[in-house]
Amino acid sequence: MNIFETDKHREIREKVRDFAEKEIQPVAQEIDEKEEFSCNLALKMGEIGLFGMQVPKKYGGQELDTLSYIIAVEELARIDSSQAATIAAVNSLGIAPIMNYGTQQQIEKFIPSLCTGKNTWAFGLTEKNAGSDALGTETEAILKNNQWLINGSKMYITNASSEIAAGVTLQAVTSTENGKKRLSAILVERGTPGFTNEKLKGKLMWRGTDTGKLFFNHVKVPEENLLGKQGEGAKIMLHTLDAGRLSIAAIGLGLSRGALEKSLTYAKERKQFGKPIGAFQAVAFKLADMDMKIELARNTLYNACWLKDNNKPFGKQAAMAKLYASEIAREIADEALQIHGANGLFKNNVIERYYRDQRLLQIGEGTSEILRLVISRNLGL
Repeated sequence: MNIFETDKHREIREKVRDFAEKEIQPVAQEIDEKEEFSCNLALKMGEIGLFGMQVPKKYGGQELDTLSYIIAVEELARIDSSQAATIAAVNSLGIAPIMNYGTQQQIEKFIPSLCTGKNTWAFGLTEKNAGSDALGTETEAILKNNQWLINGSKMYITNASSEIAAGVTLQAVTSTENGKKRLSAILVERGTPGFTNEKLKGKLMWRGTDTGKLFFNHVKVPEENLLGKQGEGAKIMLHTLDAGRLSIAAIGLGLSRGALEKSLTYAKERKQFGKPIGAFQAVAFKLADMDMKIELARNTLYNACWLKDNNKPFGKQAAMAKLYASEIAREIADEALQIHGANGLFKNNVIERYYRDQRLLQIGEGTSEILRLVISRNLGL
């Protein structure tokens, strides 16, 4: 119980928790081992309304608030960060910028299918020389004869290369003024000539997500595929990341809760020196600290969601929530593994997967270093 949750929020939590335990938990380890994206799970998650959770019902969404969405991501991550990341990437990075900046025609064309789980959509920001430095973007789009001619590439992109990946919102240089790049956001559909992808394998974490590279070789798309106005690319990307950080924080919170629950059970069952290891202060204090950090992360995250849902500035709080939740996920996963000892080092133990999966959280959608920069700038520094 907490002051931010209503009965509706609790219903959503129970619904998603039940789904995650029944549908995801039995296959999560196998998916991780094979490093395969599950179109079947994506479809099932679509069927229970996890895609398009904040989209108006007239476009096929659930028309729910931010906290409902964040709770859903949290409950998925409690079982498997990969499926939580798929939901987070489609909702926060795929759907949100189109809903926030798209024309009526763009919304009606792209959004309904993204609410079903039958299609995913990517967010193309990161390149070889661009990521934390978004102005390092080198992909170019030139407007000629009412078409954008796009050349360049993107890398480490979620939902980029599976059979249900429908396209990407990419950031590209559309002009240069006074030596400064003007960045714009452009929608590119799968199947457009010259637009190709490559799956990325061998990941440490989130092995059940679809991660890939995208290549644009003389790709032509209509002028009306511009998202927002020309030169608004950086603004669109940064606004999208502000909200997206809430979902990454939710993954950190959910993973931490899952690790605590597994550790608490193990500490009550595992015996040494004639009694459960949880009876020893060295272990009990670890669990107490884990619980405290989770409580603080939850309150910080839910407060940021409340601010967003009430149309108040939330960028600094989103950065704080993502930074703190990702940092404590690292600490909690590490302590959980310590509590499990040698048992936690093997792949048949979910703690081993939690330990790996948390590592992306301090990097994706704003590194911990960049988030400290965001917070310090909000302090006027």
